Amino acid sequence: MTAALSARALEKRYGSTTALAGVDLDVGEGELVGLLGPNGAGKSTLVKIACGLVRPTRGHAEVCGARAGSLEARKRIGYLAELFRFPGWYSADELLALHQQLAGSTGDEAERVELLDLVGLSEARERRVEEMSKGMQQRLGIAQALVGAPLLLLLDEPTSALDPVGRRTVRLLLEELRQRGISVLLNSHLLSEIELVCDRVVILLRGEVVSEGSPAELSRPRGIEIETDEGARLFDGVREDVPRLVAELVQAGRQVYGVRVLTSTLEDTYLEAVGGETS
Repeated sequence: MTAALSARALEKRYGSTTALAGVDLDVGEGELVGLLGPNGAGKSTLVKIACGLVRPTRGHAEVCGARAGSLEARKRIGYLAELFRFPGWYSADELLALHQQLAGSTGDEAERVELLDLVGLSEARERRVEEMSKGMQQRLGIAQALVGAPLLLLLDEPTSALDPVGRRTVRLLLEELRQRGISVLLNSHLLSEIELVCDRVVILLRGEVVSEGSPAELSRPRGIEIETDEGARLFDGVREDVPRLVAELVQAGRQVYGVRVLTSTLEDTYLEAVGGETS
């Protein structure tokens, strides 16, 4: 099966500065991959290469089997920048119509109606952008990125300026897109959001992949906390060791009140991977 995005030995240098130093990355069909890393890690450069805005110094990237930057690749991509700006006097419907023209989409009104319904803006079709909340504008931005039915969606910090309700709305929308088979590469600093919604996480540092895997794979056991009549105590071990440890404590005459299996969070893994680097 052809990956929605495939990068192999991807390098990019700007003069003496190395932005990417041999990155390998895949985003599968219908997969939601989170891209993490401090400022200067190479995240934006990777996304720009996928969009065709930047050419790699070495290596190559493909979108659905087509060379990144080619016309065929660009037809398969939807993109929402972090600091996007839409004309305030445009209505939601007018904005999507404009992007249909820019993308060469033949979806017409039916596509606009479907996209506004998908992002929960059906009732705001005639509302001007300047009259919308930040959350509504963010959802409208995702709608414009989906014009033309792209197979790969590139999102840059789509929830950074939203309140918890707005972030949850976007998260549910991303889950809906995944169910529709749309692949997503999500660049974000909100580790909790990445942990909740992404199938896999890729952590970049100084242009290199330093860690990757599912959120569950990146979590590590930190022992077992057992509360007894003598207080709480931390034991070495994993989930499978719980029955044995409890049985040993009971046999020793202890009263067991609670057991908690401790694992590291994505934040713990991220901080360990990037060390003292700041975002």
